[in-house]
Amino acid sequence: MQGNGNGNQTIQGLVGEALRESTDLAQKEFTLFRTEVSQNIRTLFMGLAMVVVAAIFAIAAVMLLTESLVEWLATVVNSEALAALIVGGVLALIAIGLGLWGRSAMTSSSLMPQRTMRSLKRDAEVLSERGA
Repeated sequence: MQGNGNGNQTIQGLVGEALRESTDLAQKEFTLFRTEVSQNIRTLFMGLAMVVVAAIFAIAAVMLLTESLVEWLATVVNSEALAALIVGGVLALIAIGLGLWGRSAMTSSSLMPQRTMRSLKRDAEVLSERGA
C-alpha cells in the first residue's frame, strides 16, 4: 500500500511541477508580449511623427508650387488676379472631387468587420442546430 501512496505523491508532485512550469511559461510569454507591444507602439508613434513632418513639408511644397504656377500664368494672361482665380478654381475643383470620392469610399464600406460577422453568424447557426 505504501508503494501506491508514493506513486500518488509522485504523480501529484509531477502535476504540481507541470502547473508551476506552465505558469512560469505563461508569465514569461506575457512579459515578452508586453515588451513587444510597447516596442511596436513606439515604432508606430515614430512612423506617425514622420508622416506628420512629411505632410508639413508637402503642404509647404504645394504652396510654393501654387505660387509659382500663379506667377507663371500671370505672365501668360497678363493679369495676376486672373491667374490666381484660375489656379484657385482648379485647385478647388480637385479638392471637391477628392472630398466627394473620399466621402463615397467611407459610406460604401462600413467599419464593421464583415467576414468576422459572417463567421460569428455561421457559428451561432451551427451551435443552435446542435442544441436543437
